[in-house]
Amino acid sequence: MNFAQYIDHTILNPVTLLAEVETVCNEARENGFAAVCVPPPFVKKAKGFTSGSSVKVATVIGFPFGYSAVEAKLAEVMLAIVDGADELDIVINLAALKNNDWQYLANEINHLLSPIRQKNKVVNIIIETGILTEDEIIKCCELYSAAGVDSIKTSTGYAERGATLEAVKLMRTHLAPSVKIKASDGIHTVDFAKQLIEAGANRLGCSSSVEIVQEAKKLICMEE
Repeated sequence: MNFAQYIDHTILNPVTLLAEVETVCNEARENGFAAVCVPPPFVKKAKGFTSGSSVKVATVIGFPFGYSAVEAKLAEVMLAIVDGADELDIVINLAALKNNDWQYLANEINHLLSPIRQKNKVVNIIIETGILTEDEIIKCCELYSAAGVDSIKTSTGYAERGATLEAVKLMRTHLAPSVKIKASDGIHTVDFAKQLIEAGANRLGCSSSVEIVQEAKKLICMEE
């Protein structure tokens, strides 16, 4: 299995250094990762670092807690697009969800999708599965499938629990076939990465990306 093609090489530390972003982008180029995911201030630089390669640049919106006003998220979206982001990972308003305000969430995604679609960018919705009930995850799958997002992402990395096999399987069961799954947070081994892919994940958000690819190569050498 070519794990590299599934990986979003991620650095979202609040004290991220430009040198670290450059390293992540170079590693993505060298290993053929699908994308890099960087903080919004580094999108323009990341586009430069990945220029001439197939590596996509993703960034986050409303990160990490999601309760920014729709207008604030819209401003972040527009700036990310201007800076050249290929993919936008939007954290939903988790406070609205926990207050059972699904109409707010529907309005939020409807407002944000329009400018993203006009520019032919990819939209990934982060729902933070680690703090949701099964019913809440299912409702999210139904809502965002109907909205027509490109994928749903499990986690920000700021909750107590990241991606799980159970969450990915549940999402795959209840998502529209056209909606992909991005599993993120806590993915550090080839074995777990493989299990997530087999459970239905189409992308893996990792900071241990290089280690996973190296481990996979070692395993292939041992089998040969």
